[in-house]
Amino acid sequence: MKHTRILLLALSLSLPLVAVAADDPAVAQLTQRLLTIQANPDTAELAAFQRLQAQQAVADLAKAKRRDVDQARYLADRRVEIAESSVRAALAQREVDRLERTRSELLIEASRRDAVRARQEAERLRVQAQIQAEESERLRVAAETEALARQDAETALTSVAGKQTARLSAAQQNAAKLAREEAELVSGQKLPGSKFDTRGEVFTFNGDAFAAGKGTLSGGAKGQAKALAEYLNIGKKGRVRIEAYDAAAGVGQQRADALRDALVAAGVSASRLQASGKKAAATKARSAEVIIAP
Repeated sequence: MKHTRILLLALSLSLPLVAVAADDPAVAQLTQRLLTIQANPDTAELAAFQRLQAQQAVADLAKAKRRDVDQARYLADRRVEIAESSVRAALAQREVDRLERTRSELLIEASRRDAVRARQEAERLRVQAQIQAEESERLRVAAETEALARQDAETALTSVAGKQTARLSAAQQNAAKLAREEAELVSGQKLPGSKFDTRGEVFTFNGDAFAAGKGTLSGGAKGQAKALAEYLNIGKKGRVRIEAYDAAAGVGQQRADALRDALVAAGVSASRLQASGKKAAATKARSAEVIIAP
């Protein structure tokens, strides 16, 4: 019901935009990009909220006074880009889901074939044992051959699963990239550097995030925390672990608590956050890490 109301409102906003598009080429171009999404049956129902925001921004551009046109055009263009990026991210997630279903079907089919082959082999061995006991050596060789064939089949299945996992990882990282761009746009701040490892997605605050021996966030680190909070609220719903470092006893925990409080103040639920101080020297490259569980 909520999505239906959003789509109806988006359609009502697009009608006046079409009427004024002929007077402003920028409005015409942005309106056409939004209408292209609406006209495609594969994307017509995706990213409805972002498209509504984009349509509102285009409507504001169409009504903007001359002194406000440049700013209104920039905002409208960015909102349309966010809507298009959100649609692409939704399509990517749809493809991820399809690949996961395909992988499950492949695993089930492989398991079924293995079971059939195992039953057939057991029957063959029973019959041969009854007919000729002296053929045990031949049966041993045949069993070894079957084991090699099974190993080849498992290797092939592992290869297929590995390719699907790589595609899934690529799609997830692309979705994360889009979410980072949106978080920076909405917050007006830059996110700290990040990477993916076995722990999940890790954001690293450098040594400038805190004054030497202090547990208070610097101005730049507060901005990064604001952008990170926006990122966590856009699409990352799992638990988050905060680890901060300093050689002095207790300072690491103060830093972790300060970073946690900044995220909570920016809108992240406190129940998702776990803050932990580490008694280890902070470096120029790292004074704290925020780890998002996979």
